[in-house]
Amino acid sequence: MADFTIRDLENRVRERAQAGGDVSYTRQLLDRGVSHCAKKLGEEAVETVIAAIHEDDKHLTGEAADLLYHLLVVLHARGITLAQVEAVLAERQRQSGLEEKASRPRG
Repeated sequence: MADFTIRDLENRVRERAQAGGDVSYTRQLLDRGVSHCAKKLGEEAVETVIAAIHEDDKHLTGEAADLLYHLLVVLHARGITLAQVEAVLAERQRQSGLEEKASRPRG
């Protein structure tokens, strides 16, 4: 499955969002709303951090996969595509990371 991409995952999330909640975990998440999806994303982020510090590479890659999935679910719930995120990343490539970070409004 080495040819599987994050774009494939985005398509899978979109497909599973159309299924019924009785067969689709993605649909179950979406049915509970953006706040629930975001909470799950936060949980996966914490699990990824813990795995990065305390676990082996296999565990970390599994948590990273969960994190990416839940991020794509949140984006889908908000109507944001991976292409939109990629456009922001492309724009940020026009300056250094330090310059880009400094240009963000503080808040």
